[in-house]
Order: sequence, then C-alpha cells, then structure tokens
Amino acid sequence: MTKLWQKDYKLNEEIENFTVGNDFLLDKELVKYDVLGSIAHATMLNKINIIDNNELQKLKKTLIEILELDKKNKFEIKQEDEDVHTAIENYLTKKLGNLGKKIHTARSRNDQVLTALRLYEKEELKEIKTLLGQYKDSLLTITKKYGKIKIPGYTHMQKAMPTDVKTWLGSFISSIEDNLRLLDAAYSIIDKSPLGSAAGFGIPSIKINKKMTASLMGFSEAMSNPMYAQLSRGKLEATILHLLSQIMLDLNKLSTDLMLFNMQEFGFISLPKDFCTGSSIMPQKKNPDVLELVRAKYHVVLGEEFKVKSMISNLISGYNRDLQLTKEPVISSLEIVKSCIKMMVLTVSKIKIDEKKCEEALTKELYATEEAYKLVKKGIPFREAYKKVSRKF
Repeated sequence: MTKLWQKDYKLNEEIENFTVGNDFLLDKELVKYDVLGSIAHATMLNKINIIDNNELQKLKKTLIEILELDKKNKFEIKQEDEDVHTAIENYLTKKLGNLGKKIHTARSRNDQVLTALRLYEKEELKEIKTLLGQYKDSLLTITKKYGKIKIPGYTHMQKAMPTDVKTWLGSFISSIEDNLRLLDAAYSIIDKSPLGSAAGFGIPSIKINKKMTASLMGFSEAMSNPMYAQLSRGKLEATILHLLSQIMLDLNKLSTDLMLFNMQEFGFISLPKDFCTGSSIMPQKKNPDVLELVRAKYHVVLGEEFKVKSMISNLISGYNRDLQLTKEPVISSLEIVKSCIKMMVLTVSKIKIDEKKCEEALTKELYATEEAYKLVKKGIPFREAYKKVSRKF
C-alpha cells in the first residue's frame, strides 16, 4: 500500500502502528470532505494547465464514485493507508494509473488534512446551530405554557426571593442567544481555506489559484499566510471546543436544575416515566439518568478543550506530528454536543410543572426583601429596614 510520503524503504511495523494511531478509523468522518477538496483542487489544476479537460473529468468521476461508496459505507480506509487522504489517492491511482498520481500536485498532506477538517467543522457547526434553534424553541414552548408560575429563587442553595418559570428558563434562552453569537464568530474564523499553504511554506515554481479553490469549496476566503495555516491547526479547534464547552455548561446547569426540582422534596417538575431508568434492587426508583449523563458530559468536553490547548503549546512554528492528536477531541466532542442537545430538546419538551407544589414552596421568608422595601417607601433608611425585617427570621 503506497503512502503519500513513501520512500524506498518499509517502515517498521510497530512504529507504523503507533504513528497511525486510530486516524484510519476517525477519518471515516472526513471522506466526503476530502473528496470535495480534491475535486476543487483538480479543477484548479486544470485551470493552470497541469491536467487537461479529459483528465479532470476522469478524476471527478472517480472521486464521485468514492463519495457514493462512502454513502453505502463501502469505502474502506485500512490501517496501512494511514488516513483518508492516502486511501483516496491510492484508489485514484489504482483506477486511473498515473493520472491518480497527479492529484497531489501543488498539495501537501498538511493542507489536505486542514482543508478536510475545516469543511467538516463548518458543516458540523451548521448542524449544531440548527439544534440550538430547536433547543431554544423547546424552552420557549414550555415557557409559554408554564411561564407565569411563581417559584422560589435560590442563592447559596437557600431560598432567596420569588421568581417565575419564565425568568428561570428565560435565563437559559438568553444564554443560547449568546452561544449562537459565539458559534457565528467561531464559524467566521474557520471559514478560510488552508488549501495551497502546502506544508506551511506555499508552493514553489507553480502559480496556483488559492482564491479559486476557496470559492469552489464554499469558503469566504483563502488563508493568505501559509505558515498561519499550520499555526491555526489546533488553535482553531480549541476555539470550536471552547464554544462546545460553553454550550455544554448551560446543558449541565439546566440538567442540574431539572434533577433538583424533580426530587420528591421539591416536586416542582416531573419527568415522563419512560425517560427514567430503574434500580436493580429498589423497586420504587425512577432515575433521571439522561440528565445525569448530560451533566457529566460537560466535563468530558471541557477536558477535551484543555487537552487540545495543552497539546498545541510549546511547539515551534510549522507542522509537528503532535497536531495529529487534536483531531479526535474535536470529532468526539462535536458528537457529544449534538447528542446532548437532542436529549435536552426531548426532555424539556416533555416536562410537566406542578403549579400547586411551586405555590406551596413560596414560603414567607422569600418576601423579606420586598417587606424591607415597603418600609423604605415609608421613609425608613434601607439599612434600618433591613435590620428590622431580619429580626423576624
């Protein structure tokens, strides 16, 4: 199996297994995006007369063939391929001979990897944006139904002042809006094509058209500095992971609230029975495992964010193999966040709020601040009013 960097010797098998890692498995997510990047690259090579029209059509046809195989889960990436990029080039070479070998002209695996990752990340962020919209809608729907119900507000895990469901759930809606702004910012930062940066030092002798490939792939622009393209690997993934951890933080906190208010001691809300698991020993148990797992997965995503931020530090400029290990944290975190948002949309849409239980919890100490301000309206200084009311509790 030919590798993109193949020399006139065979790599030690143990070294090969270690350096490949699980990229050949992770890269199943990237087949579509490497094909799209390769089609754009081939089109540009045709434009600058590296390949002719007939060769371009053959390459496009075979690349689309790979896409169709991937849709049927029939495009195989073997460990000896190392990654999706090698697997695709090997497929092209097997089918097209020397023409398949031309596809790598004016391209390095470095910018090829980055291009596929950025295309993948862009599409994933679009999906997350859609899911956040669904999550926001589920909160708006439940707020419309129960928003006027008064509930206790808490500070220091103690009753503080009265609030209502609209204010409580509305705080999460406001946070979603901020997360969407953060998502748009992250998207705009990664929406730059790294193709043409090669190994980080550009392409010698051949005048390529980076703006053309960027446009063909749907990027807003091409990265102008080739070394920044390599510097950005891991850095921009850390930006995405920060966004994901912010989203997960909100899901973590709402999950905690829902579990607390679902406790028999509170009873403000109830979850459907079929959303809860049971106990192997206690017949009465109905456990909110889905919320516990959402709560816990925030810490997983946060850990992946710091893993990447730590991994990319202390490296000299240019590509270093350490960066290979920044791929999995992003791919796994994107999957976690998508699944958790879906679970919260489902859960929020099915909760019921018990108005009677909420009303019973509105005990008199919640109105202490209000009572103090009534005295202030009568001309009593706030500090004296505060002390006077505090003696009652």
